[in-house]
Amino acid sequence: MDTYSDTKDRILFLLGKYKMSIHALAIKSGVAPSTIKNILYGKSKNPGIVTIKLLCDGLGISLFDFFNTETFKSTELENI
Repeated sequence: MDTYSDTKDRILFLLGKYKMSIHALAIKSGVAPSTIKNILYGKSKNPGIVTIKLLCDGLGISLFDFFNTETFKSTELENI
């Protein structure tokens, strides 16, 4: 996988874990629903760390919690 896919999958996992809709996350995080949808549906493949932080705030977790998974720990360097 790649970092974009891992990030998208993590957001989807957390939405399910916390039984939260995109709309609810948008309200709690202050991130526009269209921005969240663009990340989840592939239009935005490089979400900024500030956006991820706001989403984490909306989910009630830290950036550490977001990235502290085996998937992110084993992520390979990406060719740019």
